[in-house]
Amino acid sequence: MNTVTKLGGFALGLVAVFGATYGVGRLVDDPAPVAESRRDGGVAPVTGEHGESVDRLPGGLLVSDRGYTLEPVDAPAGEFAFRIVGPGGPVTRYDVAHDKRMHLIVARRDLSGFRHVHPDLAPDGTWRVDTPLAGPGQWRAFADFTPTGGEPLTLGVDVTIPGELTERPLPAPATSTTVDGYTVTLTGAPQPGSTSPLTFTVSRSGQPVTDLEPYLGAYGHLVALRRGDLAYLHVHPDGTPGDGRTQPGPAVTFLADVPSAGSYRLYLDFRHGGAVHTAEFTVVTGTPPADAPPASGDPSGPAPTGGADHGTPGHGHN
Repeated sequence: MNTVTKLGGFALGLVAVFGATYGVGRLVDDPAPVAESRRDGGVAPVTGEHGESVDRLPGGLLVSDRGYTLEPVDAPAGEFAFRIVGPGGPVTRYDVAHDKRMHLIVARRDLSGFRHVHPDLAPDGTWRVDTPLAGPGQWRAFADFTPTGGEPLTLGVDVTIPGELTERPLPAPATSTTVDGYTVTLTGAPQPGSTSPLTFTVSRSGQPVTDLEPYLGAYGHLVALRRGDLAYLHVHPDGTPGDGRTQPGPAVTFLADVPSAGSYRLYLDFRHGGAVHTAEFTVVTGTPPADAPPASGDPSGPAPTGGADHGTPGHGHN
């Protein structure tokens, strides 16, 4: 059954929330590991919830990594603001990756409410955007970026929005879902510890969609989040528009590197008809965990449909 919870103690102003999380990378129920100092000045090896060593953790589990930190910035109600602070202070120069200098992804801890937006950068290094946090809940916010002269990074932090929350069970695994009148079918299964192809085929009214429009430098954009710790996997498309071999649909293929067995939620963004649509899937890799959602078709599990926050074409994508 759904669980109704009242969340309080935090205002929408994000300074208090980020202040509580700054430097530790968690606020509520965040299993991200914290490295322990050794007497010789080094860092003791520790492992994450799924057994990865700290130097091999997936993205999004830490608020600070490789000298860069996700920091809060005070913002008026209805706005989300932050900055990335590097070795020399606030970062103001970023490389373009997937057509943008910053990708901000948010999702509730129950893996509902996914949003993918692109903030605007001010000269002082502050990123601002209309808040993507759509309603009460414990949210995880991911900043996905490449500082000029540095490596690609994904930093994450928990944010709590107060109010009455109805927790949503993870939808059952399924190979097909619908969103905004489109049917999207998934072929392929990710394998822990290896790179696996995942192909999504898009149709509408029973007809294949063969004129997908480029979005973020590809015919699709895929994010995967691991249930539990919300490890962030930003997978890569197999081919790009104009490369002479990649067709604009109906199939879009990605190469996914899944670090461990477990349940994952996949979010596929694709553009068609001038709007961006998001199809969502649950997949289970390796030996299903004890709390994995029921198999597709089990009447006790929720019906496989598109995300509840994805009924409007072009929602939440900037």
